Amino acid sequence: MLRRDLVHLCLCLAPAALLGCGGDDKQANTGQPPPQQCPPNYYFDGRACVPNQPPPQQQATQPPPASTGPAAPPIATGQAGPTATPLDANAAAAATQALAPLAKQHTPPGAKAYGPAIAGQFQQGQSLESQVQMNPGRCYTVVGAGLPQVQELDIQILPTLQMPGMGAPVMAGDQTTGPTSVVGANPNCFKWPMPMAAPVRVVVTVKAGSGPAAAQVYEK
Repeated sequence: MLRRDLVHLCLCLAPAALLGCGGDDKQANTGQPPPQQCPPNYYFDGRACVPNQPPPQQQATQPPPASTGPAAPPIATGQAGPTATPLDANAAAAATQALAPLAKQHTPPGAKAYGPAIAGQFQQGQSLESQVQMNPGRCYTVVGAGLPQVQELDIQILPTLQMPGMGAPVMAGDQTTGPTSVVGANPNCFKWPMPMAAPVRVVVTVKAGSGPAAAQVYEK
């Protein structure tokens, strides 16, 4: 009799025990950690809270700046130095005689001396210049020579107009070093590019040394 009563009691208590063990299904322990709570504008990436931002592959990329190409080379400018002492033909004979072999070597066949020679007694840095009318369809060569005390002679062809205090653009200049100078050597004589005649400045400068020097323009 006692045994049957105990079995009956166990059967009555079983539903209550099951309810007591399971509890509310909303609070069931699933074995997983609770979801991570992050501050506003942050999200949990599985390891930590990180700011809200698009993944790197979604971020807009800026195109590289367009290439502007190589910079244009600066324009060479020139200007005359302090004025040297002009010399007449007799006083400058030693310098002008040195022009003939230079002209024979560097001017094109048939070129003729054009205008008077530019001659003077130079100190270092001094210049002499002359205006020469250049004509369309013609080409020009300028040769210059200094006596041995002249170490560097320079000749440039410049326009007659220039801004005050600024150098004028060099239309043509010699590429030689030493006491002689040649502009527009054959076969590359300086061709006048304008459709009408116009004057230019032929500037002769002793860059180093001192002494007599002369230059002559030839036209063909």
